[in-house]
Amino acid sequence: MTEIASSRQLMAGLLRWVIVFVPAMLLLGFVSASASGSGPDNPWFAALVKPSLYPSPATFPVVWSVAYVLMGVALSMIASARGSHGRGLAIGIFALHLLANFAWSVIFFGQHNIALAMGDVVVMDITLAASIFLFARLRPVAAWLLAPVMAWVLFATLLNWQVLSLNPDAHEAGQAAAGSVHVTF
Repeated sequence: MTEIASSRQLMAGLLRWVIVFVPAMLLLGFVSASASGSGPDNPWFAALVKPSLYPSPATFPVVWSVAYVLMGVALSMIASARGSHGRGLAIGIFALHLLANFAWSVIFFGQHNIALAMGDVVVMDITLAASIFLFARLRPVAAWLLAPVMAWVLFATLLNWQVLSLNPDAHEAGQAAAGSVHVTF
């Protein structure tokens, strides 16, 4: 069959993916944050020394919600690019980014392991940069949608590094306070 889809059919295909991926991103982000006890109400986190550039705690749910919407739309654009060379690789690398992204809260807030979370956020940086590169080859707008996400993730990397620098023994203190209980998934 050599028929080409109309622009209306292409838009309908994209909207179907958006309806799936945007809520899924938001839900997975919420589950990850909730399951790990992330946020300013976490007693272990509240006791940490915060860097001077640490924003208001109200900033995080708003920015992450916007980031998850942008990621969901960008992924939808790539998923709807059926037949495009490199689509599978782009989706696969982005899936690795999401895995690292959703694991970060569990590692940092749940396991109180700032050093391991630092490694995880570096994986997030690398896989998101690779995703942007691969998305740009398929749908440049999808790559541009990830640019603000990349800026936020780089800022999160800086925050993670500064929190680690200011609290080098926080993992041991967190483990002692929790009675060496680990959150695992």
